[in-house]
Amino acid sequence: MPNRSSHKIFSSYNIRKIILEQSKRANVGHIGSALSIADILLALYGRILRIKNPQDHFRDRFILSKGHAALSLYAVLFLKGWISQKQLNTFCADGTLLGVHPDHAVCGIDFSTGSLGQGLSVAAGVALGARLKKASYRSFALISDAECNEGSVWEAAMFAGHHRLSNLIVVLDQNGQQAFGYTRDVIRLKSIGQTWASLGWDVHEIDGHNIAAMVKLMGRLKINEGRPHLIVAKTTFGKGVSYMENKIKWHYWPMSDEEYEIALKDIEKFKGAHAV
Repeated sequence: MPNRSSHKIFSSYNIRKIILEQSKRANVGHIGSALSIADILLALYGRILRIKNPQDHFRDRFILSKGHAALSLYAVLFLKGWISQKQLNTFCADGTLLGVHPDHAVCGIDFSTGSLGQGLSVAAGVALGARLKKASYRSFALISDAECNEGSVWEAAMFAGHHRLSNLIVVLDQNGQQAFGYTRDVIRLKSIGQTWASLGWDVHEIDGHNIAAMVKLMGRLKINEGRPHLIVAKTTFGKGVSYMENKIKWHYWPMSDEEYEIALKDIEKFKGAHAV
């Protein structure tokens, strides 16, 4: 397993820089989706997830259900030292394991995702399995607000609430957008937190770009008793790049050379901050 590069600081800036570099090199989109979860992944992999070795059977499990944001996860896996620079540079190349959506064959990825709505079901199954084995590892899933358009999400939510899977922690990336419009215009879900609470979930709302607040909240969740946990993380789609923020176009669109240079300058404000 590759060693972590000593000169690579695990920070919001470096995650965003890798997202921009690799998406530009591969000339692919899904940039805004990846940027919106960068700080959530920083909090999880920096302070919350108990994963010293991604092959340890008793590690916490993490499922990126909104798989189209995989580039943000690849950046994290690289900064953690679990994939190499050489492998990272194969993103979206012929024959690579690093596609637009994550593949479980990659070191550090627990489940292949891409078909929206499937990740939560698997995460609930992992949580139940840990309980049956009397194991201490926890099950985490990161889903999107648009993913809640899928019926399978609600089946899994009801299942987890019924079985009181308190070792299940779900982070909902509430950036308000999806491929073809704003979520409020496609299928509006009013009071999403109240809906989950009615199914037996412990619900919290938080700024999905406030690293310290997310770490504090997730660190005090009760995992041995009570209910499964939902953290509604309010985020900005395309966070950090001025022309991408809250713009539907950047769900799919790749950057031009000029746009790339602007984006690199925009994220310089993250230098020296949000490092763990």
